[in-house]
Amino acid sequence: MASPEPTLTTRTGRVRRARRLATRRFRAETGQFLAEGPQAVREALALTGVTHEVFATAAATERHAALHDAALDGEVPWSVVDDDVLAEIADATTPQGVVAVCDTVVQGLDALPATPRLVVVCHDMRDPGNAGAVLRCADAAGADAVVLSADSVDPTNPKAVRASAGSLFHLPVVVERDHDLVLAALRERGLQVLATDGEADLDLFEAERATSPVDLAAPTAWVMGNEAQGLSAQVRDAADLAVAVPILGQAESLNLATAAAVCLYASARAQGAR
Repeated sequence: MASPEPTLTTRTGRVRRARRLATRRFRAETGQFLAEGPQAVREALALTGVTHEVFATAAATERHAALHDAALDGEVPWSVVDDDVLAEIADATTPQGVVAVCDTVVQGLDALPATPRLVVVCHDMRDPGNAGAVLRCADAAGADAVVLSADSVDPTNPKAVRASAGSLFHLPVVVERDHDLVLAALRERGLQVLATDGEADLDLFEAERATSPVDLAAPTAWVMGNEAQGLSAQVRDAADLAVAVPILGQAESLNLATAAAVCLYASARAQGAR
């Protein structure tokens, strides 16, 4: 497939504007963000009206012809650019050759389904890679939504978007700073709220037993804490119960996203893996 000659430069207004979407402030001002890499761009293009423009190198345009066709079918502008221009826009150290400018997919609490079965709440999560990985785990485990509360990282941060591997576009992603409002919304929808805490008396293996005080088959929201400090006593006590992920070896702890995956899959298994 022949590609048009690149016409945009690093000084072109559209390129400079796209680059500014790497900052949280500009994303908040514009309601837009960058989806970088073929997987993320593919999932963005699958949603009608989300993608405004795609920037791609000539090599990536040739390599991802199906993406180019999808953009044309959706009447989304596809701009072929030189490698230096793509590197200017992309956040990754080694860009994958294609970046899309998208409308934000982050929503408020009203986006929570009326009768969810499985939700994960990231409370004060600061690492964008973890945020994206939790989105990916939640998507894989069949969760109904991901909620980010308190001072959590922006899930449209470029690193978070890349780490989500397209899952950002698959399920509701809710941002609400007020954790009390989050809990109220979850309980209104019939969810039990389980806090993860390494010091909890009840561990996940015990929670899976028939004699457990918690029913993992019930609609559940798992609350995951800050990477360094975990959950505060106040947030932990506001949950219905605290559950520890057992550490069987000598590791000090689990990565937050890994712990989220373990808990989500435990619920999915108990709920019959819909």
